[in-house]
Amino acid sequence: MLHHDFRRFLNAIDRLNPAQIEDAQSKIRDLRQKTEAISEIEARTNQDLKCPFCGDERRQKWGRTRTKIQRYRCTGCRKTYSGRTGSAIGRLHRPDLFMVALRDMLGTAAPQSVRKLARRLRLNKYTVWRWRMLVFSIIGSSSTVSFSGIVEADETFQRESRKGSREWVRHFADPKKVAPPPRPRWEDFTTQGLKMMRGLSKWQLPILTVADRGGTRLFRRLPNRKSVTLERAVKPLVPSDAVLCSDGATGYKNVAAAGGLEHFVVGSKPGTRVASGCYHIQNVNSLHARYKRFIKPFCGPATKNLSGYIRWLEVRLAGMRPAEIVRAS
Repeated sequence: MLHHDFRRFLNAIDRLNPAQIEDAQSKIRDLRQKTEAISEIEARTNQDLKCPFCGDERRQKWGRTRTKIQRYRCTGCRKTYSGRTGSAIGRLHRPDLFMVALRDMLGTAAPQSVRKLARRLRLNKYTVWRWRMLVFSIIGSSSTVSFSGIVEADETFQRESRKGSREWVRHFADPKKVAPPPRPRWEDFTTQGLKMMRGLSKWQLPILTVADRGGTRLFRRLPNRKSVTLERAVKPLVPSDAVLCSDGATGYKNVAAAGGLEHFVVGSKPGTRVASGCYHIQNVNSLHARYKRFIKPFCGPATKNLSGYIRWLEVRLAGMRPAEIVRAS
């Protein structure tokens, strides 16, 4: 908009009636959402001045993209680019709505389901789902953490899920050529009267949780429940001068014995939950409760995506902002 047109627009605001003011405010709120998304993307460009094609830092402004993002032209290779070129969000058609979905994922309130968020944004549910998987790919695996002092460790378990798998469909379509999957569907335990296995089994996936008294925490999915697997996962996390608090699992005992760690074993029964007045695993148990509350609305995410959900919870607990996700893409 030209300057004199903008001044004419400001002068016309004084003649608006209350209903028109409400409509104008609603329109401005929508525009601000788009502006915020564009600002975050352009901040990513200003942070990295190099051309994504040749690495030259010389550039000049070259108009704007269809989504109103500043485009630049490299002086070296003569190619044009923007803050989204070469990034994970480079081909998004609605970066403004993507930022709304990202704020929903990282906000203080519980995240909405894919269907509810899709209805709110007037998008297809598969679009929102792809955006969520895109965020999982951006946040990736957990970064290296350093524990010290009193270190608590324990596992929680997540039921194995094969959502999206076509194995039963392929079996029913051709039962002679395609063998049935190794375990019944979870719905078969209720519809066919099958007996549910009590306690832990190979279909319960372990998630290692480690925390210290300084607030450092880590979630990590383990491939199985073997003591060797647990030992390999815990050993590099606990320093030699730390105090390890855990249950009586063999893997923890082996780690403490191999590293010469002071090890306190606590139980789950009253009177055994605290050792020597201050050694316990209540911080880890609190994280387990937060994990259960977080994962419950998703009704058992597919095992292939479970690591993404775990990392999502870590990012939420760490208070990461949407702008950091955009810049990391």
